[in-house]
Amino acid sequence: MSDHVPGPTTQTLLASPHLASGIRKATFRLMPMLIILYFVAFLDRTNVGFAEQALEMDRNITAGAYALGAGIFFIGYAIFEIPSNLLLDKFGARFWLARIAITWGIVATAFAFVNGETMFIVLRFLLGVTEAGLFPGVIMFLSQWFPNKRRVQMFALFYLAQPFSQMLGAPLSGGLISFGDQVTPWAGWQVMFFVEGMMAVVAGVAAFFFLVDSPQKAKFLSDAEKLALRQIMEHEDTVKGSDGPRGIGAALLSWKVWYFTVIYFCLQIAVYGTTFYLPQQVSSLIGQSVGWQVGLVSAIPWAVGLFACYYVGKHATSIRRRRVWGALFFLVTGSAILVSAWAGANGQSLLGIVAITVAVSAFLSVGPITWSFPTSFLTGAAAATGIGLINSLGNLGGFVAPIMRTGINESVPTDSGAWGVVSLGAFAFLAAVMMWATRFFSAKADALLEENAPAPGH
Repeated sequence: MSDHVPGPTTQTLLASPHLASGIRKATFRLMPMLIILYFVAFLDRTNVGFAEQALEMDRNITAGAYALGAGIFFIGYAIFEIPSNLLLDKFGARFWLARIAITWGIVATAFAFVNGETMFIVLRFLLGVTEAGLFPGVIMFLSQWFPNKRRVQMFALFYLAQPFSQMLGAPLSGGLISFGDQVTPWAGWQVMFFVEGMMAVVAGVAAFFFLVDSPQKAKFLSDAEKLALRQIMEHEDTVKGSDGPRGIGAALLSWKVWYFTVIYFCLQIAVYGTTFYLPQQVSSLIGQSVGWQVGLVSAIPWAVGLFACYYVGKHATSIRRRRVWGALFFLVTGSAILVSAWAGANGQSLLGIVAITVAVSAFLSVGPITWSFPTSFLTGAAAATGIGLINSLGNLGGFVAPIMRTGINESVPTDSGAWGVVSLGAFAFLAAVMMWATRFFSAKADALLEENAPAPGH
């Protein structure tokens, strides 16, 4: 009878200096490219907000058609999300993420040639189809490269693409519109769509050369670093495999997957209900038409949110912090959205900008925390399916938000559209309750986040 030799503990694996150096190298090699991809993706899906008024004047696209087009992106996104994630799992992140970026860039460029409502709506749908799988693919990719203790920090770094895309993208979009109108023979909005669409094509080509499918294929890692990463990830996968759903069908039927789908749906209503109309809301608050000045002011919330997101991601290393901070930031998001509605209705421009800034900072910070929960119990094909399901159905909040906001404003009309804004904040309060309620169920992988477990690479 042989004696059982216990394997290394989580603490031992996380304390490895080779793991720390491997994570540092992977962070510097992979994260900049992933941030660039999401930067361009977020820019291309939201720059339509800068063209709303111009499209109405130049192409007779009504507010209703704009709302449908802004939201229908997420229908195409939802339909093709899980298939795209499964194909990424089959072909590898390097090839598939590059393919996604190149094809959505081509569609984004075609917006420069929109000639009416039908073409606008069709292109928005195709943009969702071609971009489907980017975000959940990266989430799954990062969960295969980085241990749970460091995962929220990596998610937060990836999320920095959102504030970067709005902090830099807002003045870029406004500037391209002004440049196009004043210097070129084309309309400013056409120049904006064409240039920003081509940025995605270039980013996709670059991704093919910079990304690496797995630690074992990474030439920039030493053999000891590859071994350290493989050991900690296999250890975590073993824990997750004994606790979470296995296979595609089990993931689709998992109540935990559906639970976090609802939370993410609520988050996306707040995110896109704010993002799609941010230029118009800022324009109303400061009394300027959409252009360079509005672009600069619109960048302020994202600049502040960038620092908030990074700080929270770096320090959300325990399950207790993730749960408490997650619930708190959802509460702050909802409250700040309500304050911004009141400020807009009462002509309080400074308070309105501050409230929007707080809301953006809060929902940027809570996003990476939200994703840490499902990635703690999903692995393999279940991860590709579950992460895809959460993101695809959760992102339908982006479809519901503009239509709901427009519908409420038409039903209860006000000069500021305050009631439409109020409706968005209510969902953030529901998400706060659900996040706090996660204390009543747990995953075995939560033990990997004990306070005394070292955080590699710090």
